[in-house]
Amino acid sequence: MTLTDTLPAAQPGTPPPSSHGLPVVESRGNTTIDDQVVAKIATRVVTEVENVGGAARRVLGVTVGSEAAAQRPRVQATVTGTAVTVDVRLSITYPAPVSQVSQRVRTRLIDRITELTGLTVSQVDITVTALTTPLASTRRALQ
Repeated sequence: MTLTDTLPAAQPGTPPPSSHGLPVVESRGNTTIDDQVVAKIATRVVTEVENVGGAARRVLGVTVGSEAAAQRPRVQATVTGTAVTVDVRLSITYPAPVSQVSQRVRTRLIDRITELTGLTVSQVDITVTALTTPLASTRRALQ
């Protein structure tokens, strides 16, 4: 006797069982990925791109802290169904070309979020909040 022999016949309107006897994936439930999970993935992905640094926190439009490359970028994600929009605030190391670095960030985000979550990235907004220099922190320390 096989597993399929012991299962009851499919009811009208229900998908047939898969090859291992369980209902097909689509009929077993839903997976929901929270905005914060996508934002954490995106933050990690952005830091993998060369010449990208963090963005200072802002309170009522006023910068709090520094826009140092050692800080993490600020990322917000909004998941709607199977689509996600991402808003990124970051700094870029001078003299790297801003448009090229931004495009690398955007492409990397779209590829990795889709790969890791299965969601479709519908929009990536990038705000470059500062240009940083690799020697900026060293100069301040010497003065």
